[in-house]
Amino acid sequence: MSENVRGASATSKTEAGVGAGVELGRVRQLWHLLEPLHAVLYYAPEAFEEAAALGYGTQERWPSYFPYRAAPLGAVGSERVTSAFYSFSPRMVAEHMKSAWRTASPEQVLTARERAVDRAYRAIFGDRVSSPELAQAAALARRAAEAANTAGRPLAAANAELVWPEAPHLQLWHAATILREHRGDGHLAALLIAGLDPVESLVSFAAIGAASVERFESRGWSPEEWTAARQRLIARGLVSDDGIATPAGHELRRQVEQHTDELAAAPWRALGPDGAARLADLLGEFWVAVLSSGLLPSETTLGIGKV
Repeated sequence: MSENVRGASATSKTEAGVGAGVELGRVRQLWHLLEPLHAVLYYAPEAFEEAAALGYGTQERWPSYFPYRAAPLGAVGSERVTSAFYSFSPRMVAEHMKSAWRTASPEQVLTARERAVDRAYRAIFGDRVSSPELAQAAALARRAAEAANTAGRPLAAANAELVWPEAPHLQLWHAATILREHRGDGHLAALLIAGLDPVESLVSFAAIGAASVERFESRGWSPEEWTAARQRLIARGLVSDDGIATPAGHELRRQVEQHTDELAAAPWRALGPDGAARLADLLGEFWVAVLSSGLLPSETTLGIGKV
């Protein structure tokens, strides 16, 4: 396990009243471990095959990404998807959502994504897909996911409302998905409190080195929109003229990430510090297997390993 992941719990203090003894560093570590297990859906060849069978394009990942992630919300339009996903350009969302539900219904997409994860996990984990360790990890992650309060968290609530699959490896993916969307919904609240609009959230994140500007360009914003957002952040004293975060910019992003951790901590109360530590240990080998598969990009817009 990498030092970025293993060392997270050792560097943060427990916030009073947050996590019932589960340190915020542990909360972030568990996100680092669970996020790749969720993200397999957007990169695995099995997921592209299932999407192609439904009629979605597979020349890039976005034609399947949007319906796969939005399907729990039902047959919603691009405005609600833009709101829930936040950092994507509305034009990009509209482009990929305009025919999403004409190509396949949300119910068909949900069935396809479960097949995709089943096939991908079996390919990545091999015999370990049926191991006692994976089953125990799934049970612990499910406890946390079922304890998540989804009020005001549309993506977490939509996924939590779905029927739990029976197989432990699919339960692990479903739990990881609920928990990552629960964290993500809370992250958007933290960005709103910080006064960062969708494109400003990306510019400010790039400014602290979370990922390259080129990586963030995948979210569909034009150079003019990016420059205008940078100018707004310069005016607030958060970014310098060269696009690098000022001390105030670094501090604001630190506050955003801490607030996100605090808002994500509640589900882990169901496990307590010992259960959370046990889950982190159990997830390690599966996290390594996903990363070793080479499916996921080395740099993402989430800043995992950087924040």
